[in-house]
Amino acid sequence: MIQLGRTYILEVVKETEFGLYLDAENLDEILLPTKHVPENLEIDDTVEVFLYLDSEDRPIATTQIPKAEVGEFAHLEVTDNTQIGSFLDWGLDKDVLVPFAEQHRPMSVGHFYIVFLYLDNQDRIAATSKIDKVVLEDDDHDFRPQQAVDLIIGNSTELGYKAIVNHSHWGLLYKDAVDQRLSFGQSIQGYIKNIREDGKIDLSLKSGREIRENHTQVIQDYLREHNGFAPIHDKSDPAHIFDRLEMSKGQFKKAIGALYRQRLISIDKDGIRLV
Repeated sequence: MIQLGRTYILEVVKETEFGLYLDAENLDEILLPTKHVPENLEIDDTVEVFLYLDSEDRPIATTQIPKAEVGEFAHLEVTDNTQIGSFLDWGLDKDVLVPFAEQHRPMSVGHFYIVFLYLDNQDRIAATSKIDKVVLEDDDHDFRPQQAVDLIIGNSTELGYKAIVNHSHWGLLYKDAVDQRLSFGQSIQGYIKNIREDGKIDLSLKSGREIRENHTQVIQDYLREHNGFAPIHDKSDPAHIFDRLEMSKGQFKKAIGALYRQRLISIDKDGIRLV
């Protein structure tokens, strides 16, 4: 079933002086105004369009690309405050409304906010900045370790950064796993690092393979700088390993295992050596 607030590929069925009409199935025929009609588009052709309501609350199509669709989050700028709420620029001719009742705190023109797009009870597209009531904290998900995901950076905490994972759940990026500057509302690709027993999601900005490769490089660099030898091995105290390499014992063991299998190091009783 075709719904407002989403993108579809629709067939052109009629031409008028106002534009082209598209077959939107259950929504009947919807106008694509002339100013948004691609060159050489004709009847029976198909075109990718976004569906929403115009200023008179009539379904309309556009080839403009919104910054988010219904059911998604976006970091948007406030363009105007009115008696009914705040309007945000989401990439279309008509701005999207955040009603006063859906504002986590009063919005200011020129400021950016993370919002969630939804259909109100009259099928009008609106936004809310009360994202905590939308983003899920429970374990009802099917994420798996090493899965690539889309992230939107949220608030920072003592542990790191909260991020919205695939427009549905909260996850956590620990400070020690972040080696770049992150900003509120930033969209970035990340990875599921771990699913805890309570279903909470730990995140990483690097894949497991990238992390392992980084650790193996750190070990090789350390060995080259210390005459090819390090007095640590898989039985060493975790604190001794961290003091030299700033990685956990588990990370160290995985890295030296990979280097050993590549025959780049030997693992001896007194430590590891470059081969």
